[in-house]
Amino acid sequence: MNEKERNDIIISWLTVSFAFAWIGTAIFSLRGFEEFISQFIIMLFAVGTGFIFHELAHRQVAKHYGAHAEFRAWKSGLLLALGLAIITNGSMVFAAPGAVYVFGKNITIKQNGIISLAGPATNILIAIILGMFLAILNPTDFIVKIIVSAMYVNFFLAAFNMIPIFPLDGSKVIAWNALLWGTIMLLAASGVFFFNVWLTVFSFFSII
Repeated sequence: MNEKERNDIIISWLTVSFAFAWIGTAIFSLRGFEEFISQFIIMLFAVGTGFIFHELAHRQVAKHYGAHAEFRAWKSGLLLALGLAIITNGSMVFAAPGAVYVFGKNITIKQNGIISLAGPATNILIAIILGMFLAILNPTDFIVKIIVSAMYVNFFLAAFNMIPIFPLDGSKVIAWNALLWGTIMLLAASGVFFFNVWLTVFSFFSII
Protein backbone atom coordinates (compact mmCIF):
# COMPACT_ATOMS: atom_id res chain seq x y z
CA MET A 1 0.00 0.00 0.00
CA ASN A 2 1.54 3.30 -1.08
CA GLU A 3 1.41 6.55 0.90
CA LYS A 4 -1.31 8.12 -1.26
CA GLU A 5 -3.61 5.12 -0.86
CA ARG A 6 -3.00 4.93 2.90
CA ASN A 7 -3.74 8.64 3.36
CA ASP A 8 -6.92 8.40 1.28
CA ILE A 9 -8.14 5.49 3.41
CA ILE A 10 -7.41 7.32 6.67
CA ILE A 11 -9.13 10.54 5.52
CA SER A 12 -12.17 8.61 4.30
CA TRP A 13 -12.32 6.57 7.52
CA LEU A 14 -12.27 9.70 9.68
CA THR A 15 -14.87 11.46 7.53
CA VAL A 16 -17.38 8.60 7.54
CA SER A 17 -16.80 8.09 11.28
CA PHE A 18 -17.60 11.77 11.84
CA ALA A 19 -20.78 11.53 9.76
CA PHE A 20 -22.06 8.51 11.70
CA ALA A 21 -21.04 10.06 15.06
CA TRP A 22 -23.09 13.18 14.29
CA ILE A 23 -26.33 11.15 14.36
CA GLY A 24 -28.49 12.16 17.33
CA THR A 25 -25.88 14.36 19.02
CA ALA A 26 -26.63 17.95 20.06
CA ILE A 27 -23.01 18.94 19.58
CA PHE A 28 -23.47 22.64 20.33
CA SER A 29 -24.02 22.00 24.04
CA LEU A 30 -21.35 20.84 26.50
CA ARG A 31 -23.13 17.57 27.19
CA GLY A 32 -23.81 17.12 23.50
CA PHE A 33 -20.16 17.70 22.64
CA GLU A 34 -19.10 15.09 25.20
CA GLU A 35 -21.61 12.63 23.73
CA PHE A 36 -20.28 13.37 20.25
CA ILE A 37 -16.68 12.64 21.30
CA SER A 38 -17.78 9.36 22.89
CA GLN A 39 -19.79 8.46 19.80
CA PHE A 40 -16.90 9.42 17.51
CA ILE A 41 -14.58 7.02 19.37
CA ILE A 42 -17.18 4.28 18.98
CA MET A 43 -17.61 5.04 15.29
CA LEU A 44 -13.87 4.96 14.64
CA PHE A 45 -13.99 1.28 15.50
CA ALA A 46 -17.38 0.64 13.88
CA VAL A 47 -16.48 2.33 10.60
CA GLY A 48 -12.96 0.92 10.76
CA THR A 49 -14.27 -2.65 10.79
CA GLY A 50 -16.78 -1.85 8.07
CA PHE A 51 -15.18 0.58 5.66
CA ILE A 52 -11.54 -0.49 5.83
CA PHE A 53 -12.16 -4.24 5.59
CA HIS A 54 -14.75 -3.64 2.85
CA GLU A 55 -12.22 -1.83 0.69
CA LEU A 56 -9.37 -4.25 1.48
CA ALA A 57 -11.61 -7.16 0.46
CA HIS A 58 -12.16 -5.54 -2.96
CA ARG A 59 -8.45 -4.92 -3.24
CA GLN A 60 -7.33 -8.42 -2.37
CA VAL A 61 -9.83 -10.21 -4.61
CA ALA A 62 -8.90 -7.93 -7.51
CA LYS A 63 -5.24 -8.78 -6.98
CA HIS A 64 -6.17 -12.46 -6.86
CA TYR A 65 -7.37 -12.06 -10.45
CA GLY A 66 -4.12 -10.40 -11.45
CA ALA A 67 -5.45 -6.84 -11.56
CA HIS A 68 -3.89 -3.76 -10.03
CA ALA A 69 -6.18 -2.26 -7.39
CA GLU A 70 -5.89 0.93 -5.35
CA PHE A 71 -8.28 2.85 -3.11
CA ARG A 72 -8.85 6.47 -4.05
CA ALA A 73 -10.85 8.96 -2.00
CA TRP A 74 -13.66 10.81 -3.74
CA LYS A 75 -13.43 14.44 -2.62
CA SER A 76 -16.99 15.29 -3.63
CA GLY A 77 -18.23 12.22 -1.75
CA LEU A 78 -16.30 13.24 1.37
CA LEU A 79 -17.77 16.76 1.26
CA LEU A 80 -21.24 15.35 0.64
CA ALA A 81 -20.89 12.99 3.62
CA LEU A 82 -19.91 15.89 5.89
CA GLY A 83 -22.51 18.26 4.46
CA LEU A 84 -25.44 15.86 4.74
CA ALA A 85 -24.48 14.85 8.28
CA ILE A 86 -24.42 18.50 9.41
CA ILE A 87 -27.39 19.82 7.40
CA THR A 88 -29.71 16.90 8.22
CA ASN A 89 -28.40 16.58 11.81
CA GLY A 90 -27.24 13.06 11.05
CA SER A 91 -30.56 11.78 9.70
CA MET A 92 -28.89 11.08 6.34
CA VAL A 93 -25.50 9.43 5.92
CA PHE A 94 -23.75 9.25 2.56
CA ALA A 95 -21.32 6.35 2.70
CA ALA A 96 -19.38 6.57 -0.56
CA PRO A 97 -16.22 8.52 0.27
CA GLY A 98 -14.17 6.66 -2.34
CA ALA A 99 -13.63 3.34 -4.04
CA VAL A 100 -11.09 0.74 -5.01
CA TYR A 101 -10.20 1.29 -8.65
CA VAL A 102 -9.35 -1.88 -10.52
CA PHE A 103 -6.97 -1.81 -13.47
CA GLY A 104 -6.58 -5.05 -15.35
CA LYS A 105 -6.93 -6.60 -18.77
CA ASN A 106 -9.49 -9.27 -19.52
CA ILE A 107 -11.44 -8.91 -16.25
CA THR A 108 -14.67 -10.78 -16.98
CA ILE A 109 -18.16 -9.79 -15.86
CA LYS A 110 -18.07 -12.67 -13.38
CA GLN A 111 -14.70 -11.66 -11.96
CA ASN A 112 -15.83 -8.04 -11.71
CA GLY A 113 -18.97 -9.22 -9.95
CA ILE A 114 -17.00 -11.29 -7.46
CA ILE A 115 -14.59 -8.40 -6.81
CA SER A 116 -17.57 -6.11 -6.17
CA LEU A 117 -19.35 -8.68 -4.00
CA ALA A 118 -16.29 -9.14 -1.77
CA GLY A 119 -16.83 -5.85 0.07
CA PRO A 120 -20.52 -6.20 1.07
CA ALA A 121 -20.10 -9.92 1.80
CA THR A 122 -17.21 -9.06 4.14
CA ASN A 123 -19.42 -6.50 5.91
CA ILE A 124 -22.15 -9.07 6.52
CA LEU A 125 -19.63 -11.63 7.74
CA ILE A 126 -18.11 -9.10 10.15
CA ALA A 127 -21.58 -8.18 11.49
CA ILE A 128 -22.36 -11.85 12.15
CA ILE A 129 -18.98 -12.52 13.80
CA LEU A 130 -19.45 -9.49 16.06
CA GLY A 131 -22.93 -10.72 16.95
CA MET A 132 -21.44 -14.07 17.93
CA PHE A 133 -18.88 -12.29 20.13
CA LEU A 134 -21.75 -10.40 21.75
CA ALA A 135 -23.51 -13.70 22.46
CA ILE A 136 -20.46 -15.58 23.74
CA LEU A 137 -18.74 -12.86 25.77
CA ASN A 138 -20.07 -10.74 28.60
CA PRO A 139 -18.66 -7.33 27.66
CA THR A 140 -19.00 -4.05 29.53
CA ASP A 141 -21.70 -1.57 28.49
CA PHE A 142 -19.24 0.55 26.50
CA ILE A 143 -17.91 -2.48 24.61
CA VAL A 144 -21.51 -3.53 23.92
CA LYS A 145 -22.12 -0.08 22.37
CA ILE A 146 -19.03 -0.49 20.19
CA ILE A 147 -20.00 -3.99 19.03
CA VAL A 148 -23.64 -3.11 18.37
CA SER A 149 -22.65 0.07 16.49
CA ALA A 150 -20.10 -1.87 14.43
CA MET A 151 -22.72 -4.50 13.56
CA TYR A 152 -25.19 -1.86 12.35
CA VAL A 153 -22.57 0.09 10.39
CA ASN A 154 -21.44 -3.10 8.64
CA PHE A 155 -25.01 -4.00 7.68
CA PHE A 156 -25.59 -0.41 6.52
CA LEU A 157 -22.45 -0.31 4.38
CA ALA A 158 -23.32 -3.67 2.83
CA ALA A 159 -26.87 -2.57 1.97
CA PHE A 160 -25.80 0.86 0.70
CA ASN A 161 -23.12 -0.57 -1.56
CA MET A 162 -25.46 -3.27 -2.91
CA ILE A 163 -27.83 -0.66 -4.36
CA PRO A 164 -27.79 -1.54 -8.08
CA ILE A 165 -26.78 1.92 -9.28
CA PHE A 166 -23.41 2.51 -10.96
CA PRO A 167 -20.72 2.84 -9.67
CA LEU A 168 -21.89 1.09 -6.48
CA ASP A 169 -21.02 -2.59 -6.03
CA GLY A 170 -24.60 -3.74 -6.54
CA SER A 171 -24.62 -2.63 -10.19
CA LYS A 172 -21.73 -4.98 -11.00
CA VAL A 173 -22.98 -7.87 -8.87
CA ILE A 174 -26.48 -7.82 -10.41
CA ALA A 175 -24.95 -7.72 -13.92
CA TRP A 176 -23.18 -10.97 -13.10
CA ASN A 177 -25.67 -12.86 -10.91
CA ALA A 178 -29.05 -11.33 -10.08
CA LEU A 179 -30.04 -14.16 -7.69
CA LEU A 180 -26.88 -13.79 -5.64
CA TRP A 181 -27.31 -10.01 -5.62
CA GLY A 182 -30.86 -10.43 -4.29
CA THR A 183 -29.72 -12.83 -1.57
CA ILE A 184 -26.93 -10.58 -0.31
CA MET A 185 -29.11 -7.48 -0.58
CA LEU A 186 -31.87 -9.19 1.42
CA LEU A 187 -29.42 -10.14 4.18
CA ALA A 188 -27.90 -6.66 4.28
CA ALA A 189 -31.26 -4.85 4.20
CA SER A 190 -32.64 -7.08 6.94
CA GLY A 191 -29.69 -6.06 9.09
CA VAL A 192 -30.60 -2.40 8.57
CA PHE A 193 -34.40 -2.47 8.80
CA PHE A 194 -34.75 -5.37 11.24
CA PHE A 195 -31.58 -4.84 13.24
CA ASN A 196 -33.32 -5.48 16.56
CA VAL A 197 -34.41 -8.89 15.28
CA TRP A 198 -30.78 -9.80 14.60
CA LEU A 199 -29.85 -8.65 18.12
CA THR A 200 -32.67 -10.76 19.56
CA VAL A 201 -31.41 -13.82 17.68
CA PHE A 202 -27.89 -13.37 19.01
CA SER A 203 -29.16 -12.70 22.54
CA PHE A 204 -31.07 -16.00 22.32
CA PHE A 205 -27.80 -17.85 21.67
CA SER A 206 -26.25 -16.09 24.67
CA ILE A 207 -28.70 -17.78 27.08
CA ILE A 208 -28.47 -21.29 25.60
